Amino acid sequence: MAAYAMIAAATYQDSGFFTPLYHIAATFIAPDAMMSSMQSAAGGDSFYFSAGPALLGAVIHMMVGAVYGAIFGLLVWVAKLRGISVFVSGIVWGLVVFAASVWVGLPIAAALFGGGDPIRTMASMVGYPTFLVEHLLYGGVLGVLLAVRPSHR
Repeated sequence: MAAYAMIAAATYQDSGFFTPLYHIAATFIAPDAMMSSMQSAAGGDSFYFSAGPALLGAVIHMMVGAVYGAIFGLLVWVAKLRGISVFVSGIVWGLVVFAASVWVGLPIAAALFGGGDPIRTMASMVGYPTFLVEHLLYGGVLGVLLAVRPSHR
């Protein structure tokens, strides 16, 4: 998911390879790194890097993904899903996470932590199609990982 977001940002979005990490970090810090990255990309440098905001964005993203992944894992376990049904359910879960993020999680995070518009409107800033593909990839990979896991009965 993150790799796709970063490649999209560096290529067809022309906003800078690390911009997605800075965008996520803007939940808790000023969006300065995000804006600098976007300005650098507009000037032809798609690889502006600021370690602190990049690390913060990566940690936030991984923690949120881990929580959603744990919830999905519990649902798969309770429903006793196996094989291809786990993969298909993962894709559906990616859609659920997309919707929950866009219309619930991001607006709440923006209000609680002071991220404002960059966080509240993240999906529209990124572009809904790209944001949706990111989440479907997340769900699909999550589904594959759980589908091929060793069974411990």
